Amino acid sequence: MKVAGWPEGYGRRVLPEVDSTNAEAARVAGTLAGPEWILALKQTAARGRRGRAWANPEGNFAASLVLQPTEPPATVALRSFVASLALYDAFVAATGRPEGFALKWPNDVLLNGGKVAGILLEQAGQSGRLSPLVIGIGINLVHAPSAEDVEPGAMRPVSLLSETGVEISPGDFLDLLAPAYARCEAQFVQYGFEPIRRAWLERAARLGEVITARTGKAEITGTFETVDEAGNLVLKTRDTRQAIPAAEIFF
Repeated sequence: MKVAGWPEGYGRRVLPEVDSTNAEAARVAGTLAGPEWILALKQTAARGRRGRAWANPEGNFAASLVLQPTEPPATVALRSFVASLALYDAFVAATGRPEGFALKWPNDVLLNGGKVAGILLEQAGQSGRLSPLVIGIGINLVHAPSAEDVEPGAMRPVSLLSETGVEISPGDFLDLLAPAYARCEAQFVQYGFEPIRRAWLERAARLGEVITARTGKAEITGTFETVDEAGNLVLKTRDTRQAIPAAEIFF
């Protein structure tokens, strides 16, 4: 069924229950004629980055967008910034105010300093230039995990409801997110990463402040200077300026 304001050319699939929307997206990616959103009202095996479990109580948001990008892999990966911007815009549309929302490199959305949403990009099927891309998005709309349920040093989890008083169903939030994503995607395809990068930096958490990046091999503390044209985090330390392609960020 068509939803008012739904972006042209994007499919919409709502499932009562699934193991993981990213897993379902990978299963059906090869059968899709175009981009499609897959929303699950319940997930039984949700996961986050690096295979971590992701709590998804009833009322929270779990969806994946399947795309068929044609760019090189490095360009495809920049869609984490596209998705972040779309999430920011959808939150503003849902609440009527931008105050409190910020984007944490590389792919989290913060609300009043706590984590309210996360993004997970995965390739579906065989690796290669034309493999489908799955953008998984999890949002604490109603419930947030307790501090004991997240790893030490991780961002404090928060929910949209607890921080703003706004209650919105997953389906209604998807109806805000899908057109927001379509607008950002169109800008990315037409104009490239630069306008997305600039807009993302305007909403970035802790820009110009001292943060710590843990890469698995090293821990680097420095001033968050910018995000470069490749999407790398750029930290200025006492001795050097480093571009970091992947890391866990701690404030």
